[in-house]
Amino acid sequence: GFTGATSVLFGSVSAAFTVVSATQITATAPAGTGSVSVTVTTPGGTSNSVSYTYVAAPVVSSISPVQGPSTGGNTVTITGTGFTGATSVLFGSVSAAFTVVSATQITATAPAAPVAPVAVTVVTAGGTSNGVLYFYVPPPTVASVSPSMGPIAGGNTVTITGTGLTLTTAVHFGTGAATGIVIVSDNQITAQAPSGSGTVAVTVTTPGGTSLPGVGSPYYTYVALPVITTLNPTQGPASGGNAVTISGNHLGLTTSVLIGGIRVPFVAISDGELVAVSPGGAPGPVSVTATTPGGVSNSASYQLVAGPGV
Repeated sequence: GFTGATSVLFGSVSAAFTVVSATQITATAPAGTGSVSVTVTTPGGTSNSVSYTYVAAPVVSSISPVQGPSTGGNTVTITGTGFTGATSVLFGSVSAAFTVVSATQITATAPAAPVAPVAVTVVTAGGTSNGVLYFYVPPPTVASVSPSMGPIAGGNTVTITGTGLTLTTAVHFGTGAATGIVIVSDNQITAQAPSGSGTVAVTVTTPGGTSLPGVGSPYYTYVALPVITTLNPTQGPASGGNAVTISGNHLGLTTSVLIGGIRVPFVAISDGELVAVSPGGAPGPVSVTATTPGGVSNSASYQLVAGPGV
């Protein structure tokens, strides 16, 4: 009975309409709130009413976290109002898988996207919400570590260079977590190496993900503490200049030898043997130590002996 319709009302408000046929009308809903009765009036009278409900547009007040990897896949919690009946969640123009937790909370899985900020919006029967920015972060890279060796006990400072390091949340040497992380710039951080063994990859974690070993030297080698077992000879002239063979373990990476606190020339023959030149000094016992990336060795005693007539 729609032929000749003269008005369509949403409650008491007239709507623009088009009579498609005697059995169908299309109308543009006017603004309104709550539930209202929709009626059609023709010369034959006013129809029965059917209820139409106005739904408020959703509002997004916050998202957490506000950033994540460009590969997506992380969970983002969206907080706001009017989420009941949500039909889609968009990160920019890309749809995300989501779950409506309540009228005020949605959890969504961030889709992959270019490295750029996008607006997160929620769509319901009431319309599309305002947008809150979400930032995609590229994964960090590690190009080099310095030094690339250190003691098994850890605790030494290592400088890590790469890209995307400003937002660093964790540094790992293999599976060991580093401490004392200091962000110097987007390309450099320092960290205290944890204890460990062998050669391990150094990785950095940011909201953009975790780095992978790549170019340069993103590996770190744990070095055992050097040990001195014997000296030969165990004494020499106080005037110095004689060769002293230092035997022990883990001496191949020796960087310095001290005799009586004096840095002396040396040659690493093997991992178990060094030859050093004794310095001059006052007669008496002096300590001999070797230093490697693994630390400082135990101390061995060497005797400086006065020459004839002294």
